Order: sequence, then C-alpha cells, then structure tokens
Amino acid sequence: MPNLNITQTIACTVAAGVALAPTLIGHAADSNPIIAPGAELKELFNDAHFTEGPTVAPDGTVYFSDITFTDQTDMQAGHIMRYNPETGETTVFRSPSGMSNGMEFDAQGRLVVAEGADFGGRRITRTDMETGKSEIIAGLYNGKPFNSPNDLAIDEQGRIYFTDPRYAGHEPVEQPIFGVYRIDPDGSVHLVVTDGGKPNGVAVSPDQKTLYVISHDNGAMGSNLPDDMEPHKGQMALLAYDLSSEGTATFRKVLVDYAPQDGPDGMVVDAEGNLWVAVRDETRPGVRVYTPDGEELAYVETPDKPTNVAFGHGKTSKTLYITAEHCLYSIQTTKEGYRLPQK
Repeated sequence: MPNLNITQTIACTVAAGVALAPTLIGHAADSNPIIAPGAELKELFNDAHFTEGPTVAPDGTVYFSDITFTDQTDMQAGHIMRYNPETGETTVFRSPSGMSNGMEFDAQGRLVVAEGADFGGRRITRTDMETGKSEIIAGLYNGKPFNSPNDLAIDEQGRIYFTDPRYAGHEPVEQPIFGVYRIDPDGSVHLVVTDGGKPNGVAVSPDQKTLYVISHDNGAMGSNLPDDMEPHKGQMALLAYDLSSEGTATFRKVLVDYAPQDGPDGMVVDAEGNLWVAVRDETRPGVRVYTPDGEELAYVETPDKPTNVAFGHGKTSKTLYITAEHCLYSIQTTKEGYRLPQK
C-alpha cells in the first residue's frame, strides 16, 4: 500500500479542544486510506507534566497517566487522568497513581495498571471500576521488586504481558535484566523475553500469535548523568516474537530498526492487525502505522514527541488517542481498534 503522510506543525500550546488541521501529502486520495479523509489532529488536553498510557473504558471514557518525575516537579505523586469525550472535560481519576505508566482495560472492564519507579509502586495493579477497589496482581519476581513496570498488554486468555525497564527513579535496580513478563490468571509470574533490549511498549496481535515488543534503549536509567557525559544509546527497534498458545515468546525478527534515531515508545494494534506506533524520533516525530510485517502504511506527525496511543471504544472505536509530552490528542481513522472480547 502506498505511504500516506499527515503533517502539521503547531506546537502543544493552544487551548484544549482546538482542531489542528493536518496537511495530506502524497497518496491522500488512496482508495483505502488509513486516516479518515479530512481528519484533523485535535488537542484535547494540554496541562499535564508527561502524558502516557492512554486506554479507553467500555463506556468510551479515556484514561491516561500523568507521570510527574520527582526530580522535575515539586514531588507530585503521579496522577491518572480521565477525559470525557462527551463533555471534553478532563479530571483527576486517581492521585497518587503509584507512578502509573501503561494501562489497559481487561475483558471484565477492570483497569490494569503498570506502576513504575520514582516513588511509585513498581508493580501491576487491577482496579474494579464499580467498587473503586484495587488489588496487586504482581509485585515481586524471585522475591525482589521489579525495576519499573512500563507498559502492558492482555491476551484473550486473560494473561498479562508487561515490560520492566528503568528510565527514572532513585530505587535500586534489583532484577538482573530488563525483561518482559507474563502474569497468568492464577497469579503466577513468568519471565518470557530476555533478549528484547530495553523493552518499552508491548502488544499482542489479534490472532494471538505474535507478541510485539519495542526496544527503546536510551542508555541511561535516570537524568543524573554528569553534564559532560552523554548516554550511549542501544537498540531502538520494533521487534516481533512468535507467541505460543502457552504464552511463551520466541524472537522472530526485527520489524523496524530506527537507529541512530530514537525509536518508539508505546503502540496499539487495530482489528486488522496493523500496528500504530508512537515514534519519538525527533527528525520525524509522530504515529507511524505498519503492517504486521513492518511495512509503513501511514504517518501522523505530532507537535511533540508522542509516548503512546489507544483506540476508542463503541462509537469512538475508530478514534485514535495520542499522548505526547504535556498533551492528549485525537484523530479520526478508518480502522477500528482491536478489543478483547468482553466477558
């Protein structure tokens, strides 16, 4: 399929709700466009410290993390924000958040959260949205805390896959590698990927046969390097693993290599299996859409380097929500997001 570029250059400084009109470049009149014809990148919220982890509840409400790095703020404890697409209002859902990062709703409509380091929970929690009560479903591996759970994905058997790098925080790094773990419905925790570089975003394909992992190795675990020292960046790539019916993962191939630029952060898949990837390459920041084999289909440029993406639910199932630095954006697509079958 031809490449479709969508470009706009307005920074994240305008009032929430203002439409940022993209310019269509190249094959904008394609008979099967990825982005809805005439779509506008809309800024929905612009008052966060660092947005991450968008996910959408069955009722269409958007939840996202506001990560408040304590070395950059007045020791704010992190927030989970809630955006109502009907009213356009954004409110605090939960604070402190445990320094929430990636989030996902499971098949029962419960909110599963990866809580990171930097005075965060360093665990995976699950919240019953009816009662508001939360439970810890993984907090230790081999008797030691995780490094900093970052992002997660859930398969149709209810197994949770999450990445565990470290990008910020004063806490000791107690797990010997940056890995990808699987939590089974019985609560057992298994290390399933050890060769994923510094894993960040993670997703499961709709056919349940592929585990996608983003390696974003920035070469540092915080911002306290000496002024005269630059981090040595490692692998920046989108990786594909064969996923067995038992939940084991075997490396298959590098789908996209972004080196020497920064690679992606988070991603989501649509119902057809295409990957929508938030790429932080400062020379071409935005959301890139790929086939399952890594062929680029479309590009949405964002004003700031994006962190993650999520599709809406129900009547907003073709709306893509994008977190990027201080902001939350949306754009209309022609594809529906993949959803777990509801139970």
